[in-house]
Amino acid sequence: MLRQLPYLGWWYLRALLGRKAPLQSVIFILDRCNLRCKHCSVYELSNPRSKTLEQIRSELEYCYNAGSRYVDFEGGELYLWRDGDKTIDDVIDAAHEIGFWSVTITTNAQLPFAGSHADQVWVSMDGIGEYHDEIRGKGAFARLEKNVADFKRSKPYGKTLPPVCVNMVINCLNESNVEAALDYVKASPYIDNISINFHTPFKETEGLFLDPDRRNEIIDLLIARKRAGYPIMNTVPGLNAMRMKDGRTVCTDKRCWVTNFIFSDGSRSPKCMGYTHGVCDRCGFSMGGEMCSLFKLSPATIAAGLKLRRRI
Repeated sequence: MLRQLPYLGWWYLRALLGRKAPLQSVIFILDRCNLRCKHCSVYELSNPRSKTLEQIRSELEYCYNAGSRYVDFEGGELYLWRDGDKTIDDVIDAAHEIGFWSVTITTNAQLPFAGSHADQVWVSMDGIGEYHDEIRGKGAFARLEKNVADFKRSKPYGKTLPPVCVNMVINCLNESNVEAALDYVKASPYIDNISINFHTPFKETEGLFLDPDRRNEIIDLLIARKRAGYPIMNTVPGLNAMRMKDGRTVCTDKRCWVTNFIFSDGSRSPKCMGYTHGVCDRCGFSMGGEMCSLFKLSPATIAAGLKLRRRI
């Protein structure tokens, strides 16, 4: 981490002076999935896309040359990806070889991921038990529990396992289960922390959007639980930036260009899908709140970002 600080300081100074270069990248490598989630339409695709390792390597080089040093791989479901005999671990190894400081993967944990080469594993969890299954399909939570536990029990001798963070997106179907989910994560020996997002109303998913007043109530709950020692990854300034007033998020300067995106069809965007779909005013992505806080020089957000992205 100490070797990274000069670059981070240089990047931040240039950002304050107006240079909009990414620091992290999100690359979608395939559309295929093994669930039918209510907030997603990937499963409806008749010809799902899947990139080759060489395509991904070229995209990684593009992102690295643009200034990015952290990369998140997403799908579809990453553990369905294949290029001949190559798997997602070969993709992760390619990112490390190019020079990325930290590589994160997002999985629905329906398939085993023990032995992952990632520096951090994000598991999509939308509540406990039936709440998760209501959104993602019957039996999904039981498989998630088993594969997360197996991952944490598979510690190689003399090595440190990557942390596991569950990512919960709160919507009108699971909002009553938030407290239970927080208690579950705090008590779990296999989950390191939880990241909270709110559903962003992309086209044909508007019905999942949470009432703004209820969202603000949940933010109050999250802040209280975080101050009580719950392992909530969001910072207090970041959570406050996700509040809504008059039907809009209070943070109007999200600085989302900090992350660039490359989608499964190879198209590139300097900002997230919320910008291209015109729903930034109802953004529920935690990244938006955290980036807003970062450029307000929030010490808590800066410290949390450095801790999150340290290389294992």
